[in-house]
Amino acid sequence: MHDDPTSTALRQMMEMQARSVQDFWQNLMPSALAPPAQPAPDMAQNELAHWAALAQRMQQAWMDFHGAAMPAAAAKLADPAPWLTLMDHWTRQLPFADPQAYQALWADNLALWTSAMGLASAPTEDRAAELPRRDRRFRDERWTGHPVFILIHQTYLMMAERIAAMVDDLPAVAPDKREQMRFATRAMLEALSPANFALTNPLVLEKTLETRGENLVRGMEHMLADMKRGQLTHTDPDAFKLGENLATTPGKVVHETPLYQLIQYTPTTKQVGAIPLVIFPPWINRFYILDLNPKKSFIRWAVEQGLTTFVVSWKSADASMADVVWDDYIAAQIEAIDHVRARLNVPSVHTIGYCVAGTTLAATLAVLAKKGEADKVTSATFFTAQVDFADAGELLHFIDQQQLASVSALAGEGYLDGRVMAATFNMLRGTDLIWNYVVNNYLLGEEYPAFDLLHWNGDVTNLPARWHKDYLEQLYRDNRLVEANSLEALGFGIDLGQVATPSYVQAGKEDHIAPADSVWKITRHFTGPIRFVLAGSGHIAGVVNPPASGKYQYWTNDEPVRTLEEFRAGATEHPGSWWPDWIEWIRAHDAKTVAAKGKRVPGGAGDTVIEDAPGRYVMTR
Repeated sequence: MHDDPTSTALRQMMEMQARSVQDFWQNLMPSALAPPAQPAPDMAQNELAHWAALAQRMQQAWMDFHGAAMPAAAAKLADPAPWLTLMDHWTRQLPFADPQAYQALWADNLALWTSAMGLASAPTEDRAAELPRRDRRFRDERWTGHPVFILIHQTYLMMAERIAAMVDDLPAVAPDKREQMRFATRAMLEALSPANFALTNPLVLEKTLETRGENLVRGMEHMLADMKRGQLTHTDPDAFKLGENLATTPGKVVHETPLYQLIQYTPTTKQVGAIPLVIFPPWINRFYILDLNPKKSFIRWAVEQGLTTFVVSWKSADASMADVVWDDYIAAQIEAIDHVRARLNVPSVHTIGYCVAGTTLAATLAVLAKKGEADKVTSATFFTAQVDFADAGELLHFIDQQQLASVSALAGEGYLDGRVMAATFNMLRGTDLIWNYVVNNYLLGEEYPAFDLLHWNGDVTNLPARWHKDYLEQLYRDNRLVEANSLEALGFGIDLGQVATPSYVQAGKEDHIAPADSVWKITRHFTGPIRFVLAGSGHIAGVVNPPASGKYQYWTNDEPVRTLEEFRAGATEHPGSWWPDWIEWIRAHDAKTVAAKGKRVPGGAGDTVIEDAPGRYVMTR
């Protein structure tokens, strides 16, 4: 039987690719780099001894790792079986067998080969501009320095594009399942990028020859250290210390419960607003995202604006918090509000709720309204907070029975290890928060940078298992918070329609955790006056954007609008930070000022405090 012309051409193409790869690797071998035509025996022996020693060091590091007791939680996190099973199930459904799709794929591959061979003769600086597909992972000129690497990364991009299109074209798939498949496919394709493997990444190959393999030894040491921790390291773990170069705004812990510490910050102005501010950060993370350093600190800035500022520092969950539920967090918010009111002898407070604490603040306001105590809160500000979870973004991909069962299985001691949540959030931005560090830390063997935001990102907190399960099921899955009285807290039905508190709602234009479209929906459920602000950037940078940075922008629209699309269409863009807009709004609800004395200064004469800020709870692991 004779081969048809197409199969012959494909076979010849593969043979040409194989010969090209073989020639390329021959040029990379140490013998090809040595000047003498016939290196002296002792030189060859020295080279062999060097590489053998590196191999022995790597083997010893691996043995040492296996000899140590790896935490059970880390082992569970490292188990790839669930994801591999899921991906195998989905990839079997992709229409690779479709003759037209298969033929088109090979036609594209042949065209790509022809293009790559043509680019091989072009000047290096012109090659990137002529590539059919571009991606920032391959922007380094070394990806276009040799036709093999042009083929490697361009073939990958072509295949990724085709596979993603196949998922889009799958028939008879429910919309939520299709989105879940898109997410899982994207995660798989990100993992399979040739940039993530030493033998297909020209930067790693060059570094290996340059350092004579030392980068691989350092990289393995980094990898094994991370496997012991059960968490990917993003930054130098020894570069930051709380209270010294993180969370340095002066203050005192003035109240403490088993669930939280209440911090009051020292005023820096002679006069302060009569109404104090109470900030509720999310307990999924540490509160010092709002106090990273003096230049980035929202807390310090609020104090400088003349606000008597309190912040709740939540305790990282342990086995003693196994029975903590959402009621406890709602009760804690009310208790913190009442404590501040009593401490300063004021009738009401301003409040801020960030992310999940903002969702909880909405429920707290509903409970206070039911109790006839809505006047305890003068205003409520919501940082990237959702109450309607119908379109809650990429985290919905993790909300099905299989994923919920997995979460429950990981919470055997009554709390969910914070590394699980960290891994989940990292997966939402796999290229930036996982694979970028795999390449830099493990393959290139680079030393960790000192970056405060990444340090905070890796400073995980544990979550009470019962609360977490209820939160995922009742809010994310069933979306019950927007159904009047479907949920209860402290014996009162939660009806967001009774919330009339003046509210400032901030959303991030590029937020992938709490999408702006989802945050906007809070305006449909509250009945009081609302100022909505759309900030540039995402879930963190969109919030932590001090005026001095001059970064990003924000949009406002003072006309009555019904949808976010209408808001955007008529919005006015303002350069820089939205913080000044917020403080003007606060002052419109708090014109009166008082002297910064007495208990407005924590730890002053006659005032009993517990300890200095940032307190103990933020340091518990």
